[in-house]
Order: sequence, then structure tokens, then C-alpha cells
Amino acid sequence: MATTAKEEMAHFWEKNTKSNRPMSPHITIYKWSLPMAMSITHRGTGVALSLGVSLFGLAALLLPEQFPHYLAVVKSLSLGPALIFSAKFALAFPFTYHTWNGVRHLV
Repeated sequence: MATTAKEEMAHFWEKNTKSNRPMSPHITIYKWSLPMAMSITHRGTGVALSLGVSLFGLAALLLPEQFPHYLAVVKSLSLGPALIFSAKFALAFPFTYHTWNGVRHLV
């Protein structure tokens, strides 16, 4: 009779344990490099931009007031310059990085 998948997996892990092999691919076996970090950041900013645009579009459809009303609400909070700069940076960085990294990739 043939062995079951469960028996095959048990045999596989038993063999790996005896030979002391590392699990591969595993993040600890890779040497981090600048292109790897740039690729991960590019993917992260792409996901962030997709989520941001989707949420903004959904908010524009579902919220009862128009954009100027919500802008006035934010202005009325009298947020400090450091917080405003941080928010602007958090909005501008993903777009700028993702765009220029895409151009770099195309070149």
C-alpha cells in the first residue's frame, strides 16, 4: 500500500531534523542589500498608495459632506506645525518614493 501524505511529511521532517538542515528559504540566510530593501519598500508604498486611494474614494462616496467641510474641520483643530509636517510627509513620501523608484526601474 502507498504511504499517506501525513506519513510522507513526517518522514521528510524527521530526515531534515536528523541532518540539521536549515529551513529554506528563510529570512536569516539572506544577506540584506540595498536593492532588496528598495524592492520591499517599493511594494510597501504601492500597497499603501492603493489602500489610501481606495479609502479616499470610498470616503468620498459614503461621507455626507463635501471635502471642504472636512478640510475646515481639520483646520479648526489647530494642530501644531510638527504634526502637520509629519502628516504631509506621511502622505507625500509613499507617492514620491514609489514614483521615482518606478522610474529608476524603467531606466
